[in-house]
Formats: sequence, C-alpha cells, structure tokens
Amino acid sequence: MSRLPLAGGNALLDDAADGTDAAARPAMATERRVLGLRAGAWPGILAPVVVGFLGLALWQALVVIKGIPPYVLPGPWLVAQTVVSDWSTLSGSLLVTLEITLAALVAAVVVGVALAILFAQSRWMERALFPYAVVLQVTPVVAIAPLIIIWADDVNLSLLICAWIVAFFPILSNTILGLNSADHNLVALFQLYRAGRWQTMRYLRLPAALPYFLGGLKISGGLALIGAVVAEFVAGTGGSASGLAYRILESGFQLRIPRMFAALFLISASGVAIFLVTSWISHLLLRRWHESAMRRET
Repeated sequence: MSRLPLAGGNALLDDAADGTDAAARPAMATERRVLGLRAGAWPGILAPVVVGFLGLALWQALVVIKGIPPYVLPGPWLVAQTVVSDWSTLSGSLLVTLEITLAALVAAVVVGVALAILFAQSRWMERALFPYAVVLQVTPVVAIAPLIIIWADDVNLSLLICAWIVAFFPILSNTILGLNSADHNLVALFQLYRAGRWQTMRYLRLPAALPYFLGGLKISGGLALIGAVVAEFVAGTGGSASGLAYRILESGFQLRIPRMFAALFLISASGVAIFLVTSWISHLLLRRWHESAMRRET
C-alpha cells in the first residue's frame, strides 16, 4: 500500500481500502443525531404530530365553545377518558378484530404469492384464472358477506373469508407485476447459462418482485382491517367474542357516543400501526439494495 507524505509534517496517509487516494475523496460530514435519530428525520416526525395536536385542540375548543353535548359530538379528551375507562371491554374486541385482520392478511399473502408464481410460470393459467380474481376484487364484500356467513356456518370463518377477499387482490396483482418486471436482459442471461425455470424464479424473478410485493402488502394490511370491520358490521355478532364493529353498533343503539368514538379511534390506530409495521418490514428488506429505500447522499 502506498503512502503519501502530509504537508508540513512527517505523518503518513494511507490510501483508501478501495485503492483511491483518500486525500482526493470529499470529506463525509457526520450527520448530527438528536435522541438517537438523524436530525433530518425529525421534521417528518414532528410535522404530523403538530398538525394532529392542533386539530385535536381545535376540536376540543369547538365542543367547549359551542356547548355541544357528548351524545352529539364528544370532545377528544372525553374520548381518551372513555378509552381508559372502557378498556376492559374495548381491548377484548380490539383483539378479536386484530386476530381476524392478521389471519386474513397471512392468508392473502400465502394464496396471492402462490397464485402469482403459478401465473408467472403458466401464461395459460393466468389468462384463465386472473379475470375471476378481478371479479372477486370488484364485487362489494358488503353485498356477498351475508351469503358467506350463511354458507360458512361459522362466524369467525366467514369474517376471515370476507377480510381475505378484500386483502387478496393487491398482493396478487403487485406480485405478478413484479415477477414480470425482471430485467429481460438478465432473463436472457439465465437462459444462456441454461438455468431452469425454478432457478430463474428463485434467483431472479422473486428478488425483482420483492419491492412490488411489499408495496401490495402495505395496501393489503389496511384493506384486511377494513374487510374485517365491514364483515363484523354485516354479521352483527355480539357477546364477549365480538369485535370493534359490534361495539360501534352497540354504542350507537345505546347512545354511548363517546364509546363509539373510542372504538373508531382504536380501529384507526390499528390501521396506522399495521401500515407502520409493514413499512418497517419493507425498509428492512430493501434498504441495502433497492433505490426506493436506500439513503441518498446530499
């Protein structure tokens, strides 16, 4: 390894490990961190927090100034108190809704990815079956939920099927798009080296489809929650094993509007949490190699 003398002294400077002259490279400034996070990341965190706080403050002020009764529009502070006071009831319903949502999302991933791989291997199968997947997607789940509840003869299974129907198509369509988006030059290279169809699928098409699949996963996570809630509304299941949708219906019948808003808040918070988790998974899987997740030097 060559050594370069520093001006004004006898110290020596090693060349970079990659063979380039370290003195010729621009100095990389160390980005400042605040509470463990990059300083540049804080505006993206604080902006929605501030906007949300201002919105809640405006809501609370409107309720107080106008004297709106709680059975018409409860203030956010009363909703927060209701979440705490009724947590023993709402937490059980939240768990039921989340179990159905996550089970439907897992089923959508398994079936959607399996069918996408099958369609990528057989164009005939794609042309024969994909239109029916489109029909399943565009059919309103609220219209077919009563039939599914009757045919399944099991409330939890029918709720799972309804949520799966809503969450299934984005996984399927995005994964198919990703599998078909592999670089055709690389596909030709694999063929040149006589790679088998499954070898090409494993080492080329599946990695190329990963960003598309993860995009579909973020969409399907929220749709699975919507499907579960809509199915619960249609089923109208009660008792201790009921989900948040039934708590909303129950609260409406009893004019317990603060509890209704508390259940709505838990549904929205669950949807945000699912989106954040799926976004985090996408970032972990793509951050080292895909342009959409890699940090860019400024």
